[in-house]
Amino acid sequence: MAFSFFDRAPRVALVRLAGLIAAPTGPFSTGLNDAGIGPVLDRAFAIKRLSAVMLVVNSPGGSPVQSALIANRIRRLAEAKKVPAIAVVEDAAASGGYWIACAADEIIVNPASILGSIGVISAGFGFEQAIARLGVERRLRTAGSEKSFLDPFVPPRDQDVARLEDLLGKLHDEFKSWVRARRGARLKAPEDQLFTGRFWTGRDAVGLGLGDGFGDAEGEAKRRFGEKVKIIRLGARKRGFPWRLLPGAREGVEAIASVAEERAAWMRLGL
Repeated sequence: MAFSFFDRAPRVALVRLAGLIAAPTGPFSTGLNDAGIGPVLDRAFAIKRLSAVMLVVNSPGGSPVQSALIANRIRRLAEAKKVPAIAVVEDAAASGGYWIACAADEIIVNPASILGSIGVISAGFGFEQAIARLGVERRLRTAGSEKSFLDPFVPPRDQDVARLEDLLGKLHDEFKSWVRARRGARLKAPEDQLFTGRFWTGRDAVGLGLGDGFGDAEGEAKRRFGEKVKIIRLGARKRGFPWRLLPGAREGVEAIASVAEERAAWMRLGL
């Protein structure tokens, strides 16, 4: 990326963090993850004479591990380069999206954005009655008493439910600890109100201390650094939907499943 030697205008890197947060599963994965966005963040923070990095967040959430990996990378880079990171929320920074937004030094929102959902969810189906009606017999053998866990073709066992609730509770504790560490005294409501998994509009979220102010990325860059600010947009390479693949090919099925999963995540927010 070339710049004029005499160009002394402030520089702001703008990185979009959009979509469902999910580990990469193949060459046509569409999710937001550390492997895909990490190199982009590295390039953004490496720009010379950088005034700030704007993180445009638009995500309904997803993998807690990928959320933490991306957030931790942002903090490492911001602290190493001594450059402020500013999250600017568009439609949503919910669940894992909010986890990532909390890595920024400030969170700017649209009044109509969706923020929060500080919780953990697990969903599934039970098919034991369906296969009974069809006359299908489930045959399963394991070595290890806990190898089979919440098998959807048998009634749930109390010990499996307890084990899942323990796991979700511990993941929730990790999420809460991160929000406490990053937002600290800025939180303006008790934890039993903020950490229930509920989400709010951007206007309400700012009132609760989950966000810091209102604006958009370009407007915020100009407000902070002047009309002559150079906004440098960076992003991961986009992959087109693999229509060229034969129907039924594994990659095509995975791509369709990925799109459906992301759509379901947005629908949980009413978007």
